[in-house]
Amino acid sequence: MAATTAIRRPLDQPQPPPGSGPSAQTIKDWQDRKFGMFIHFGLYSIAGGKWQGKRVDNGYSEQILANAPIPPQDYEALVQQFDPQQFDPDAIVALAKANGMKFIVITAKHHDGFNLFQTAQTSYNAVDGTPYHRDIVKELAEACARAGLKFGVYYSTIDWHHPGGNTYIEGNSNPITPGQEAFNVAQLKELLSHYGPIAEIWFDMGKPTPAQSAHFAHTVHALQPQTMISGRVWNAYGDFAVMGDNAEPDVGMELPWQSPASMFPETWGYRSWQQRADLPGKLRENITRLVRVVSQGGNYILNIGPEGDGSVVPYEAQVLQGMGTWLKRNGEAIYATRKQPFAALDFGYATVGSQALYLFVNKLPPNHQLRVPGLADTTFGAAYRLGSPGSTVEVQRNGHDISIALDHLANWPAASDDNVNAFMPVIVLPLKGPLRVRPEMIAASADGSFLLQPAQAERYLNYNGEGYEAPATLYKLSWQLDAKADSYALTLRYSAASEHARMNLWVDGQRYPLDLAATTDGQVAASQVVRIRRIRTNHPYAMQVELTPSAPFQQGAALPVKLQSVELSPSR
Repeated sequence: MAATTAIRRPLDQPQPPPGSGPSAQTIKDWQDRKFGMFIHFGLYSIAGGKWQGKRVDNGYSEQILANAPIPPQDYEALVQQFDPQQFDPDAIVALAKANGMKFIVITAKHHDGFNLFQTAQTSYNAVDGTPYHRDIVKELAEACARAGLKFGVYYSTIDWHHPGGNTYIEGNSNPITPGQEAFNVAQLKELLSHYGPIAEIWFDMGKPTPAQSAHFAHTVHALQPQTMISGRVWNAYGDFAVMGDNAEPDVGMELPWQSPASMFPETWGYRSWQQRADLPGKLRENITRLVRVVSQGGNYILNIGPEGDGSVVPYEAQVLQGMGTWLKRNGEAIYATRKQPFAALDFGYATVGSQALYLFVNKLPPNHQLRVPGLADTTFGAAYRLGSPGSTVEVQRNGHDISIALDHLANWPAASDDNVNAFMPVIVLPLKGPLRVRPEMIAASADGSFLLQPAQAERYLNYNGEGYEAPATLYKLSWQLDAKADSYALTLRYSAASEHARMNLWVDGQRYPLDLAATTDGQVAASQVVRIRRIRTNHPYAMQVELTPSAPFQQGAALPVKLQSVELSPSR
């Protein structure tokens, strides 16, 4: 397959690593899918969270080898029991597709080193080492292809079965030995060569060097440039960021991202003794998480952990079926949408489609009126509940805001614990022209000046994913100002620059290069003054002020100084 050149992002955003990579269309298609299935399945599914009749509850059940702990030879003996006759790839794909999932990712190899695919690198795999003698990855990939679902694989770069790499380390931050690196690369070539198109590869854990991360990523993209690589390949070589387990971002995200969720936070692999209660509550929880993630611009991948015989846990199937029922009515507001352009909504969440704004009512206001800020300059058609276009209500304007009177809609539902159709209803606001949003702005002082603190800014972080010693680092600060003047003197005050540093100041999209002198003491502030101008045609409502590394900058680059404040005074 011919390599493609990696896309370029706006200059105030991190650029992808050099070399081949997914096209802009591939990234858009990936982001449009929104909802997918994770499958954790392996030898640990046979153990089911128990060893020698005793529950093992000090960690995820798929890591029972390390958590029990279990002598490696005893764990490896589970291969003789691995014969999951109830694993039905077509049935699993049908379950996913019927309930609104657009892609599936399965654990080709987890930390225990057991492979669900046939590999020439080791006989410790489902085909060569078990009574099953079937390639689960291949069969699932083929089932996805038949049904039109995208297919991906999870791949752990650590391997407790590999010689020299079989020691559990707290946090799974194992360095990757040269032998393991070669082994991983050989397996990546197998996965990318023999299983059809791989939509995404979900690397996980380990502590590779930057050179090793590059080796893994380049191996993937050399064979399939359009494969999206997860951030847990580490060292900023991923095509999409992965949140922590069952986590969502609390900062601005510009890289494509995904939130991985398990049915219960205690485990991803099957746990025989898991308490599976309150199905309606679990359904509401996952619909809410899906909406919350999508409203922030992310994808939601929800895990199932089949039993040792390969059968899907009935409770987990019921959760997916309930979500599917909800999505049949409300999926228009989920798929192929963009994140909400509001900092927060007191009633719930929003997404933006090509022809409508969608409002998810999670908490009904006491007056039954939905207030949406900053939309007075947008023209809407009559609002209606998604799935019930026959009953409409006109959008009302209140200053810069709009409101929708829900009581004017026929048969407006009250929330019900046992009716999925009544949960999180969606109001459609058809767009009649462009969507124009007045952002929340920082007001000027009486003399028209501003004193901006880092705490007031929207923060953007380099984020690979949760794991090893890879803390998130700050690469952008952004403020929205209610600026009346056309030009300002901007004073940047900073510290902790041990050497000469270059940064960019952006005002309404206009770049101002900054050459910052080193500070003699990290606690002593230095400053630089810049004359700036408003460009109202770019940002008609608020003046946007941003600080980034000097552009173009790659993923992983951080702001080179510690900001203390930004002061703006109108030019006289």
